[in-house]
Amino acid sequence: MGRLAGKVALITGAGAGIGRETALLFSQEGAKVAFIDKNPAGGAETAKLLKAQGGECLFIEADVTQSDQVQNAVKRCVDTFGKLNILHNNAGGSTVQDGAVTEGATEEFWRKMQLDLFGTWLGCQHGIPAIIASGGGAVINMTSVVALIGTHRKDAYTAAKGAISALTRSMAVEYAAQKVRINAIAPGATGTDRVLTLLKDDGVTSKFLSGQMFGVVPPKDVAYAALYLASDESLSTTGHILTVDGGLTIN
Repeated sequence: MGRLAGKVALITGAGAGIGRETALLFSQEGAKVAFIDKNPAGGAETAKLLKAQGGECLFIEADVTQSDQVQNAVKRCVDTFGKLNILHNNAGGSTVQDGAVTEGATEEFWRKMQLDLFGTWLGCQHGIPAIIASGGGAVINMTSVVALIGTHRKDAYTAAKGAISALTRSMAVEYAAQKVRINAIAPGATGTDRVLTLLKDDGVTSKFLSGQMFGVVPPKDVAYAALYLASDESLSTTGHILTVDGGLTIN
């Protein structure tokens, strides 16, 4: 029996990268998986891969920065599968448009606040009540090592991810009585297509690798961290920021 047998998960940003790996792993471990992505081609490919391994899934094309779309996605998940046990707020990521606070574009700051922070906020706002109604469960947010260490030319992304870390701890206290545990994962430079492009282009992400003692983090390693936080193995873990960074934060 899988570690998520009988569970229903909703994952944002699962059309590629860490989100797709997590969707595939959760499905392999017995979960029914609903997932959000605003890229229809990426979402369709993830759905194809899930069905090929025999999983039950629901792809919802939606923008996580739009409250009505997130609310509708949660409703469709519950209407389709009957409940919601696991919410993985994965959508987000850094870009080459980021920079130092004195130089970076204001538009990039607000884009990071909207996608990474507000997208996480909306996922929780609409998803947590459904988890409570299902008897409790797990929320997994995505922060980053940049929220834990100082770095160059990532000030908008750092601000958003630092806020997600703080929000995670605050919500963990807020919803513990309703049996909802809320944690976050802080990956280092991870081998997704987007990050591999940043390693070439932004002149900052590549510097992380000198401190990542095991090199680029495989996306599936982050998915396994999410699996632990989603499973009943983490019933006593809440308000925790789990680093998956090849040792960067200690090196």
